[in-house]
Amino acid sequence: MAAEYYKVLEELIRDSGAEGAVLISVDGLAIASILPASADEDRVAAMGAAILSLGERVTSELDKGILEQLYIKGSTGYVIFTGIKDVAVLGVLAPSNAKLGLLLMEIQRAIKKLEQTLG
Repeated sequence: MAAEYYKVLEELIRDSGAEGAVLISVDGLAIASILPASADEDRVAAMGAAILSLGERVTSELDKGILEQLYIKGSTGYVIFTGIKDVAVLGVLAPSNAKLGLLLMEIQRAIKKLEQTLG
């Protein structure tokens, strides 16, 4: 099972130009990841689950529907967190010169593959 997750993450990184990706359980534990050496898998996983939970609360409180994605843009790149049903979170790290449209399209492709694998 884990090999399938890594395969999806590898394809996402290769096809989108992302720097890394992590699949996170809703309780904040890394299921699978391919991250730069400078990123701590456990910290990224915990932050991803926490920020997605907070984002869900914000969209609910402000009557903006169901949270689909959370984008963070820093001076050197992006971090995008996307919920996968109610069972996982996909986090993607990308450089500032990433083609955002391509990145978002590849994230959606990966989400569909992961949904099938996660059940």
